[in-house]
Amino acid sequence: MNNIEEFFQLSAGKWFSHRTSHHLAFKQSESGKSDITIEMLAADHPEVVKLCEQYAIEPNRASCGARVSWNGTMEWDEQKHVGSTVLVTVPDEDNPHEGKLLREMGYAEKMPVAGSYKMGGDGALTLTTEYETMWSEERLWFASPNLRMRVSVLKRFGGFSMASFTSEIRMGSAAPAAKASEAANSVSS
Repeated sequence: MNNIEEFFQLSAGKWFSHRTSHHLAFKQSESGKSDITIEMLAADHPEVVKLCEQYAIEPNRASCGARVSWNGTMEWDEQKHVGSTVLVTVPDEDNPHEGKLLREMGYAEKMPVAGSYKMGGDGALTLTTEYETMWSEERLWFASPNLRMRVSVLKRFGGFSMASFTSEIRMGSAAPAAKASEAANSVSS
């Protein structure tokens, strides 16, 4: 897998996420758990078009989108963290393996933000985002169709940083792509 649309399709579904974050300045770590739902959105979906327009990008340049919803807790504050955001990919015209990732709401700062993505030859997705006061890089990959891994680094311009490792396990049965290929095989049998 080396294109962003395939990565998003394989990511669609419900996931159980377990994250360990290391707050380097405080020399402490915390864990958190979330239920995450990822729903694919077509490139011409109204929410995709709206987000492109918000960033003054021609909507026909978008390749796909997704709505990501989460419901979880972190160890330190024990508060519920609930929310959702829309993501839209806009590939570079010269290199479709790289491009912009538009977000309705950022992860590190709760505001709209555009970052960049790069699909590696190994099938891993790297996301880089610069906020007003910090920078983040996140790498996501599939260990198997039902196990997704994520590592991220968050660096404030003043030097404070955090590193996280997340494992995400698909809730339910096989991945959507696997179900589709199984259905195709059963029809041809």
